[in-house]
Amino acid sequence: MLRQYELIDRVLSYDPDADEALLNRAYVFSVNAHGTQKRASGDPYFSHPIEVAGILTELHLDDQTIATAILHDTVEDTVATIEQITSLFGPDVARLVDGVTKLSKIEAQTENERAAENLRKFLLAMSGDIRVLLVKLADRLHNMRTLHHIAKPEKRRRIARETMDIYAPLAERIGMYEFMKEMQTLAFAQLEPEAYESITRRLESLKTGGGGDRIAKIGSGLKLLLGRHGINADISGREKHPYSIWKKMQERHISFEQLSDIMAFRAIVPTEEDCYAALGQIHRRWPMVPGRFKDYISTPKRNGYRSLHTSVIHADNTRVEIQIRTEAMHEEAELGLAAHWAYKQDKVKPETQVSWIRDLVEILDTAESPEELLEHTKMAMYQDRIFAFTPKGELIQLPKGATPVDFAYAVHTDLGDQAVGAKINGRVVQLRTPIDNGDQVQILRSKAQEPQPAWLNFAITGKALAGIRRHLRLKEREETQALGRKIYDELVVRLPATMAADAQKAALTRLKLADEAALMEAIARRRVTDAQVMEALMPGSAGADALRELPPQSSAISIRGLTPGVAFDLAECCHPVPGDRIVGLRRPDAGIEVHTIDCPVLAAADDADWVDLAWGDKTEGATGRILVEVKNEPGALGTIATIIGAQMANIVNLRLDNRDTGFHTNTIDVEVHDAQHLMRVIGALRAADAVNAVERV
Repeated sequence: MLRQYELIDRVLSYDPDADEALLNRAYVFSVNAHGTQKRASGDPYFSHPIEVAGILTELHLDDQTIATAILHDTVEDTVATIEQITSLFGPDVARLVDGVTKLSKIEAQTENERAAENLRKFLLAMSGDIRVLLVKLADRLHNMRTLHHIAKPEKRRRIARETMDIYAPLAERIGMYEFMKEMQTLAFAQLEPEAYESITRRLESLKTGGGGDRIAKIGSGLKLLLGRHGINADISGREKHPYSIWKKMQERHISFEQLSDIMAFRAIVPTEEDCYAALGQIHRRWPMVPGRFKDYISTPKRNGYRSLHTSVIHADNTRVEIQIRTEAMHEEAELGLAAHWAYKQDKVKPETQVSWIRDLVEILDTAESPEELLEHTKMAMYQDRIFAFTPKGELIQLPKGATPVDFAYAVHTDLGDQAVGAKINGRVVQLRTPIDNGDQVQILRSKAQEPQPAWLNFAITGKALAGIRRHLRLKEREETQALGRKIYDELVVRLPATMAADAQKAALTRLKLADEAALMEAIARRRVTDAQVMEALMPGSAGADALRELPPQSSAISIRGLTPGVAFDLAECCHPVPGDRIVGLRRPDAGIEVHTIDCPVLAAADDADWVDLAWGDKTEGATGRILVEVKNEPGALGTIATIIGAQMANIVNLRLDNRDTGFHTNTIDVEVHDAQHLMRVIGALRAADAVNAVERV
């Protein structure tokens, strides 16, 4: 543990004008407040906040931040109050301590309850002053360094998982890559100990392979190369850390031996001009790996990161990654936002710099570039997500493969229901177009629009699918009830108008139906027969007499084998037509569902529910369903319609199910006389040049 004078000496070494009295008071207050409290290691508890402060001195942070680190657990874990902190250390330190305390409370309340991404948003939202976040990250880093002292394996794994899911990505998002890498390495050792040990051993073997330290040899060669051309470079090399290697092995499904870019080098040069000069010499000396060069100096990342990245093939056929930057760029790259709070010799933090920090916190919270987020964050939870923006800059998260329909429903259900098209980055696209990371999406809407069944083929989010199905069910119910109303009106045409309303109420009770809508739906779906309805309306012989007096209905379908009065439906799964061998399947509502003999639904049903059926002599026709794959060319659908019409069949419904560059698939419901008629239609379609394939559904 750092002693009091050692900690203060560290601060004074980079900030001679630091408030030494403030730091001394904070140290003494923390030691007294924590008293005899112990850590899992057996060390005094106050050793933890002191070590956290020590971590932050490595970032050269200001005296208020160091004091906050020393005091950060006093309000949460001791009898100390925020009022005491304000009185003894001033409102600025008190505000920072209070911020860290609130972050800890959020963490405790959300453990095992909230998704990691939501917690990250809470953390960012609470971090109005970025120094609060820096203290919290240092706090977690020290806890990870001492995690092995916790006896319970499940608790160690829980803390490691939380670190991997929350704190490491958070450090990465604000550019603190050294914090991120150490957190990931320590967490990886707990979560995958065997993989960690295996990769660590192989890295050590790789480092010393070939009779010496390969990294040192390659680094020396790089320094000599640049030196010969007048570029004074500070070269450092390392193996990539174990977790990043393991993730790459998992993602690419490859072994350690198949990895080609395990070693990375950094060249720190005096000026920006030297960066490009060094890059030129490196590319002249070693072949560049295509597609691996990135210029983040001319186009910095959103968090301010600047550097040149390239990969080359070294003399021994080893891929080597090289980063080239200046000292100032290196400071920002290693410390991230912390670099902007580090002590400056003139003790002045320009307002533009403070404003930049506030702006970046806001960007992190609401509208950070999703492409950068995915590039920087290697956590699996991000790999199957995309991030897109509304025209107003609102960030919308969606699964990979999402379309404008998913985007619209994510914004609002009404917008999804009324979507007719979309603009992605200003270009009009179809609703089935996949959205990419960073796209700006504008939904084109119309009040006359409603969700289409075809949307179910490309929407992928639960909210979108639920919204589409809800509307389709509602529309189907409305159409079904309208059909039931038409049939009902024909039945009650002979009832006196004054009697009809009262008779209907009584009929609902007798038929055990909730309301008029339920009655109309039952009639349309043939869950109740005409005779049952008339019996309920006019009990006794009066109902039967009235039914006989009605003009005969022109039923297009008759089936032998059904008990008189039993309702039936033609199954939607196989669409039987006259001429097909058919079997009935008893339904829970006592009706019969008619299937073709080879329908898979029958195979899964109990044989006891089967009913032998045959088509009646008076059957006039039915609707068959076919799947037609048509060339994606003008006039193709018109050709299909003409062919079907020429076969004396009628298209009842047509739905476009899928479209690619060459063909589109259509589901067509065709009204035919019988199965032979349907086969003639299919044969005629197969003979057409515009048709690639036809099959009956």
